[in-house]
Amino acid sequence: MRINNNMAAANASRNLGETQAKMSKNVEKLSTGYRINRAGDDASGLVISNQLRAQTSGLRQAVRNAQDGVSVLQTAEGALDQVNTMLNRMRDLAVQAGNSGTNSQAARQAGQAEVAQLRTEVDRIASTTKFGSLNLLDGSFGINNAKASGFLSAATITIGAASNTLTLTFAGAVTGNVTATLAAGTYTGAQLATEVQRAVKAAMIGGTTASIQAAAETVTVTATSVGGGGTALSLDIGGFAATQTFSLSGTATGGATPASGFQALTSSAASGSGGLFQVGANANETIPLTLLNMSASSLGIAAIDISGGDTAVATALTALDSAINTVSSSRGNIGAMQNRFESMISNLQVTTENLAASESRIRDTDMASEMVEFTKNQVLSQAGTAMLAQANQIPQGILSLLR
Repeated sequence: MRINNNMAAANASRNLGETQAKMSKNVEKLSTGYRINRAGDDASGLVISNQLRAQTSGLRQAVRNAQDGVSVLQTAEGALDQVNTMLNRMRDLAVQAGNSGTNSQAARQAGQAEVAQLRTEVDRIASTTKFGSLNLLDGSFGINNAKASGFLSAATITIGAASNTLTLTFAGAVTGNVTATLAAGTYTGAQLATEVQRAVKAAMIGGTTASIQAAAETVTVTATSVGGGGTALSLDIGGFAATQTFSLSGTATGGATPASGFQALTSSAASGSGGLFQVGANANETIPLTLLNMSASSLGIAAIDISGGDTAVATALTALDSAINTVSSSRGNIGAMQNRFESMISNLQVTTENLAASESRIRDTDMASEMVEFTKNQVLSQAGTAMLAQANQIPQGILSLLR
């Protein structure tokens, strides 16, 4: 028997210390709800759960981003609904003005006054419709259109059947060319803009690629008077990626002579990153959104005049029909995008739920199992304490040998 080294007490003390360390971890896991509170608890599990946690958090933010996208689209669509209503009213006034059998010049001028006011309101809606500080309908939301200006003609231009084709050639992200056929006739600047817009749209709808076909509805041609009695046409095409360009040139049927009054034209490149919505937890998981310019000039109705006779009324009706189609098409695209966002939100929410469940299985405490472990360690701690007390009494037996 020895008194310098009480091995039984040392063994009981060591076991008691281990049990109390385990109890401490049990208490920590039960109080925090996490099975992994530090890397030492499960190094690989910590790495995986942190990755899942980052994904889950990112997806929750992506859901909010997509919901903001729906709000943007609803704001834009609500404004376009009013534009549609005003365009329909302008068309009604044009149809009324075309009834020259009952309408005097004064009546037509009264109708034109209302058209002018409605046109001004269309411009106001286009310039003031915003989401926060972002303009939605002035052409600045999203990728800037590829634009060409300075496409000059005389103030009045006559196009014959032998020189009525224009070739539109695309370069950049989308390549190819289309041939636009203008109706033969004599046009003023505004009438020419309407005819070029119609012809280019029709040609692009029958284009060689889906991108060219999709961009057809974004074509706008506007006319501006320039010094010397000429007209400058500006051709805008949206819906392409940044750096997209195009060129436009007139060709004669069966020859190389440019169409009378037209000059070859090359656009400036489209620019901007688009109205990008981050709809995923990782890089490049974005959806671009570009909203068209809905001003009167971009819609091709800036110069309509229903007080100028039957020809002017016919021109106004053509321009208004084109504008109504443009706005309606844009609203259709907005509705399709909104449905896409809503479907995406549902998918993101399901994915978030599944990832959160996966992370929970790795990181969270199984409370029932941990409580069983805690109870076991608690009993062992109490038993260990009692055994340590007994072991500490063993050297007392040596005193009986010393009596």
